[in-house]
Amino acid sequence: MEEIIQKEQSHSKQAFTPASDKPHLITDIIPGNTMRVPLPDNELNRVLGGGLVQGSLVLFGGEPGIGKSTLLLQVALTMNKMKVLYVSGEESQDQLRLRAERIGIKNQNCYILTETSIQNIFQQAEALKPELLVIDSIQTLFTGLIDSTPGSISQIRQCTADLMRYAKTTGVPVFIIGHITKDGSIAGPKVLEHMVDTVLQFEGDTHHIYRLLRTTKNRFGSTSELGIYEMTGTGLREVSNPSEVLITAREEPVSGVAIAAVTEGVRPLMIETQALVSTAAYGTPQRSATGYDLRRLSMLLAVLEKRCGFRLAAKDVFLNIAGGIKVEDPAADLAIVTAILSSGEEIPISPRYCFAGEIGLSGEIRPVNRIEQRIAEAEKMGFEQIFISRYNKKEIPKNNHIKVQTVAKMEEFFTKLFG
Repeated sequence: MEEIIQKEQSHSKQAFTPASDKPHLITDIIPGNTMRVPLPDNELNRVLGGGLVQGSLVLFGGEPGIGKSTLLLQVALTMNKMKVLYVSGEESQDQLRLRAERIGIKNQNCYILTETSIQNIFQQAEALKPELLVIDSIQTLFTGLIDSTPGSISQIRQCTADLMRYAKTTGVPVFIIGHITKDGSIAGPKVLEHMVDTVLQFEGDTHHIYRLLRTTKNRFGSTSELGIYEMTGTGLREVSNPSEVLITAREEPVSGVAIAAVTEGVRPLMIETQALVSTAAYGTPQRSATGYDLRRLSMLLAVLEKRCGFRLAAKDVFLNIAGGIKVEDPAADLAIVTAILSSGEEIPISPRYCFAGEIGLSGEIRPVNRIEQRIAEAEKMGFEQIFISRYNKKEIPKNNHIKVQTVAKMEEFFTKLFG
């Protein structure tokens, strides 16, 4: 005789059961003061929007070996006078102790728990009552309510939902580390990113020392902020002035190098663009871009060919953004075109010049936003001239000590730059 056994779904068996609530009129709700927990990491504070909001759930994603666990353990170890529970399902206590000694233990109230069962984690959290909870990683957790292996879609969704209920009910902020897939998205269901309050993406090339922290979703702040770190032997060091480290110090100017004044959120950056133009050794010319959109590079080359008369169709063009970072700001167009022409014509560009302008398909130089911040950053870094669009002329600040060159068309720009 066939018998069907159904798994009992009782409310009492849930990993974390919040207190029940009843509906309230929106006019009767008294808004509470949303407290932010200031972190000792200024870069992480900036990306989060001024600190960690109590009761928030933050998803922290990145490639393997990029430094996710190191950064959050570093935060846990530097939160003075704050009780932190760091839960690891991937490393042993001895491994975490060795890493903590390398980073430096400053918080005597940092507790380590090596556990993968979400029910056991909540039992320990209720007994310890931490002020910050870190989960490393969400793919290693499992709940006994679901018959599937850890890391499966159903397990990740259920564990994240339990952590969200815990954060909202207790007011304890929770960091969860998530692995990413080959295409760069968070491993697991896409609904995972919709459930959390903030999604942070840790980027960078493992062959370079710099790491970028971006916000792709933030319910409590801007999504256009950027944090920069330098990977060292003792952990991740904050880079407070990235323009200095992203520009190579040279004794004499070389061809194929131009400085772009870009912005990431409200943060201005001076980055170095490098180009190499050479005769194609084979029939089909090569186009290669590192840290920049290859399709946009092809568009800029087509504008130079069609509108300006430069013969680049039979040339190999290689573009590199120094420092291993990725640039999406269209204001870098003018510097990239300058670097390409400088390499193709073997004309060095003064290292005291910088550029900020978007190039249109008709060869016009379009205005860019936040031009005041770009000019102020260039002046602070000691640049002598900055080339911008003429349509930004009304936004140029007065009493500045840097010469501002305004141009409207590519032909006018080449005349002013190369003579």
